[in-house]
Amino acid sequence: GAMSVDSISDLSDNTSKLLEALQLSHPHELDPRRSLGKKKMLSLNPITWQVPRIVDRCCKHIETHGLQTVGIFRVGSSKKRLREEFDRGLDVFLDEHQSVHDVAALLKEFLRDMPDSLIPRELYAAFLSTASMEGPAQLAALQLLLFLLPPCHSDTLHRLLQFLSEVARHAESSWGPDGQEIPGNKMTISNLATIFGPNILQKEKPGEKDAGAMNFEDSTAIILVLQRLIEQYQTLFVVSPEMQRDVLRRLFQTDPDVIDY
Repeated sequence: GAMSVDSISDLSDNTSKLLEALQLSHPHELDPRRSLGKKKMLSLNPITWQVPRIVDRCCKHIETHGLQTVGIFRVGSSKKRLREEFDRGLDVFLDEHQSVHDVAALLKEFLRDMPDSLIPRELYAAFLSTASMEGPAQLAALQLLLFLLPPCHSDTLHRLLQFLSEVARHAESSWGPDGQEIPGNKMTISNLATIFGPNILQKEKPGEKDAGAMNFEDSTAIILVLQRLIEQYQTLFVVSPEMQRDVLRRLFQTDPDVIDY
């Protein structure tokens, strides 16, 4: 019979993580030429793509209407209507009349106020330790840590990194085919990492004692780690053939019944 997400979670912890890692190994899904109408999602979860509606809609809105907005994410918003409607579970429609700055503020607030941060707090120290690494060793460590994220966290982080990479790609001004200047949004990868890093990597829960306090070393490490995640997200979310063979070999020894699945 078919296996569900629940039945996967019933397996031992090690086996579950190995199965989730295998679901990342679909590099063809990154190739738009092979999408052929139906958009495919790179995901840890074989059943469905687990990204909160609010995150995907905010990202899509800014990708459509805000990539040329100077200082996006730096301009504050005083409107709480969007937050309140999403909090009530309403199906909020974001169109071209919605302020890009309001949507950007909503996205930041959502990430900041998640009950468990997008990168779970038990992995906070491990992710920060990669800031002192360099080159292939750093990327290998980050990839293994990403494989430990629950599917919803992993899918959402992948969507967010994809979005931030696109925002950074429009940071500099460019020239249109008619010779007209297209303004850049001024949001480089470094700027985006500075803004989003503390919302994604949190040592304490929002509202807890010392939740807002952070030493300089941690702050610097958070920015460096998020910069690398944005720069390398496509590579980090694809399992190498060598690792996939190792995983299959391990599964053959421990849980051969799940290999066909």
